[in-house]
Amino acid sequence: MAQKINIVWFKRDLRLRDHLPLKKAVESNRALLLIYIFEPSLMDSPHADYRHWRFVAESIRDMNEILNKYGQKIQIMQGEVISLFRKIFEQYDVDTLFSHQETGLWLTYQRDMEVKKLLKRHNIKWMEYQGNAVIRGLKSRDTWDKKRMEFLSQEQQHPNLKRIKAFYLKPELRQPATERAWYGAAFEDHPMQQGGESSALEVLDSFLTERHPGYSKMISKPSESRSKGSRLSAHLAWGNLSIRQVEQARRQAYPSSKSGGDLLAFKSRLVWHCHFIQKLESEPEKEWKNMNPVYNQIRNEWNESHFKAWKEGITGYPLVDACMRCVTETGFLNFRMRSMLVSFLTHHLWLDWREGAKHLAQQFLDFEPGIHFSQFQMQAGTTGTNTIRIYNPVKQSKDHDPDAVFVKRWVPELRNLPAALATEPWKVNAFEELEYDFSYGVDYPKRIVDTQATYRYASKELWRIKKSAEAKMHANVILQKHTRNPGK
Repeated sequence: MAQKINIVWFKRDLRLRDHLPLKKAVESNRALLLIYIFEPSLMDSPHADYRHWRFVAESIRDMNEILNKYGQKIQIMQGEVISLFRKIFEQYDVDTLFSHQETGLWLTYQRDMEVKKLLKRHNIKWMEYQGNAVIRGLKSRDTWDKKRMEFLSQEQQHPNLKRIKAFYLKPELRQPATERAWYGAAFEDHPMQQGGESSALEVLDSFLTERHPGYSKMISKPSESRSKGSRLSAHLAWGNLSIRQVEQARRQAYPSSKSGGDLLAFKSRLVWHCHFIQKLESEPEKEWKNMNPVYNQIRNEWNESHFKAWKEGITGYPLVDACMRCVTETGFLNFRMRSMLVSFLTHHLWLDWREGAKHLAQQFLDFEPGIHFSQFQMQAGTTGTNTIRIYNPVKQSKDHDPDAVFVKRWVPELRNLPAALATEPWKVNAFEELEYDFSYGVDYPKRIVDTQATYRYASKELWRIKKSAEAKMHANVILQKHTRNPGK
């Protein structure tokens, strides 16, 4: 009789600590196949980018450096999940598949539905465990906050790595992604955060012991937030850390902190993190559908040249362009500047949010579908429940980059100008063009729109719809479905 084995399928949970599926699989006392699958359909998704898979590869390498001490490793496979699982199930006697629940793209949701059917045909159990404070099948948000706190307060689930009984696939089944050129180049130097549990723990420790003072004050500033922010978003998105690890570490650091208010502000961000993912779990269609269907009537014309200027950071608005160039190169941008980019796209350029969501998903190293689509729709004003926010990029620049440090770092065409003119280069006069050796419209593009005019138009249209009886009706349904009630 063939040896029975269990499988641990790693997805967006690339860590070895506080990993309940791995812990349960080890305790099953069966031989374990530890796998990560690089899926072509997911890698080619319009929301995916090379930077994501490099981060994943770095994370797996970090895990394997630890596992190798115990003679174990995660096996990397390349191919579609259903096809690979079918081959494994045909050749091996698999008892149970262990994994975390995933709240991701519609693509991964459909894939998991197919996996479920395949497992049923082969009489294989699938043990899926809650990975964060997101509850599958939740009918009401009334008790969500209480359940979230219960989950975050539970003991962390650390597997005993010494007890892993490794099982390795036959060579012909492995199809290792290491054969692909991109994987070999994944570990070269780059300007983005490095993936891996070890890096994540270092970032968490530095934030809680050194960097968090000033968090509340600096989090909205594009330059300062790069060091004063937690910088944990990518590690949380790809599961180098669990949300429980972060929250419990925050609680432990709070009593001795001289900046407790900053750690309380950080706590609120952790709440919103799970809140938005829960919204996608409850309504996965928000990836592509306006939450409030009344907004289907607007932004139905497309301007490719405007979209191209936005994507390339050549809109003629320095802070907008600096933000886009920064996130393209480094994979990170603070929350307020992300909101401004979405606002500029959807309000000032009056373009549909969906194409922009795909582009920025590719740029954000910390792309987390639940947060991403919720925030895009909030900023685009397509929920009908949130305050309409139309960001003025000039005001944002004066408020959060008054010396134009961030602008000049990422828009070097403006470096020779004083801060006031670097913020509003269209105000450069003929004398100043000579003085600063700068030609407006030549060295830096002219504004593609007039934000004063676009503000008036967008505000009028959005409020017209929001005040309508139909929009209010749908907004009430949305509120009933997604509004938290912390008191219960």
